[in-house]
Amino acid sequence: MLYLRDDFKQAWQGKDVQAFLETMDGEVFRELEARRTFRFEFNGKGYFAKVHMGVGWKEILESILRLRRPVLGARDEWEALTKLKSIGVETMTTVGFGEAGFNPAKQRSFLITEELENMITLEDFCETWKENPPSVKLKWAIVQKLAEISKVMHDNGMNHRDYYLCHFMMPKEGFPDNKPIQFYMIDLHRAMIHQNLPERWRLKDLSGLYFSAMDYGFTSRDILRFLKIYSGLPLREALSSYKTILSAIEHKAHKLYRRMERKAGHPNY
Repeated sequence: MLYLRDDFKQAWQGKDVQAFLETMDGEVFRELEARRTFRFEFNGKGYFAKVHMGVGWKEILESILRLRRPVLGARDEWEALTKLKSIGVETMTTVGFGEAGFNPAKQRSFLITEELENMITLEDFCETWKENPPSVKLKWAIVQKLAEISKVMHDNGMNHRDYYLCHFMMPKEGFPDNKPIQFYMIDLHRAMIHQNLPERWRLKDLSGLYFSAMDYGFTSRDILRFLKIYSGLPLREALSSYKTILSAIEHKAHKLYRRMERKAGHPNY
């Protein structure tokens, strides 16, 4: 499988694109034994490439033993980006995808996306609230947008698996009053698409989002606002229908928070 946008197809004609990307120079953002993420420029514009070199049987078996679906390469992210575009959720724009090999342990693949310019993460944006709390209007607008995105994604059978504020990008200049809020979802290499979303994956996403927002002054009223929009129900009905999962989300989020605190306090934990 090979897809390249026309300008890349023309420039890289005759090349083994996978091998070319595996040796390409760029600003490296993450480098593991089986995956490298880096930024490069092409025709004066910035792009990101994720290059997968085969995870090996050890990682596959470890994932299976932990009852996790192994991530073999770039295909999951490519399919997730395509899905998000089709349901109207802003995300990265794909300009290249390739996959080769039938042996799952040695499968090589890549994904190239346009750079999201002049952006920061929603987590970094919220970090400033510790010193300068936002207006209620702004905070509620953000809660509403997150609830809308979560609802559309989950209603269409997709879950992120790393659903945190740091995986939403937004313009550095913030949100002018005359413009709608826009978030761009990123880091989808572990995303999954189902016919109908299992509750365990809904719980994982929502508890992850809750956990990542815990330090930024979101209140019980904000949570109720999120729930009302996410469920699409009147608040009384939403509270009744989601009572069990709300409790599970809160429990899981606080458990994750305590675990992260222990890791922060003990570097060798």
